[in-house]
Amino acid sequence: MATISLRVDDRDSKLIRDYAKMKKTSVSDLMRNATIEKIEDEIDVENFDRVLASTKKTHSLDDVKKELGL
Repeated sequence: MATISLRVDDRDSKLIRDYAKMKKTSVSDLMRNATIEKIEDEIDVENFDRVLASTKKTHSLDDVKKELGL
């Protein structure tokens, strides 16, 4: 397993450590999960933008509700 170092000031260190403790997780797990979630969110937005750009026609929520009889 690889190690990645992160330098933060004392204030940020306390915030991160206190938050990890509050969530009953390690700082390592907290940072890993936050980073992976950030990457996944960015990929999701890029995929959404790509699909939206290739979509020729969109429908409003009201149109969808009417079509579904809601």
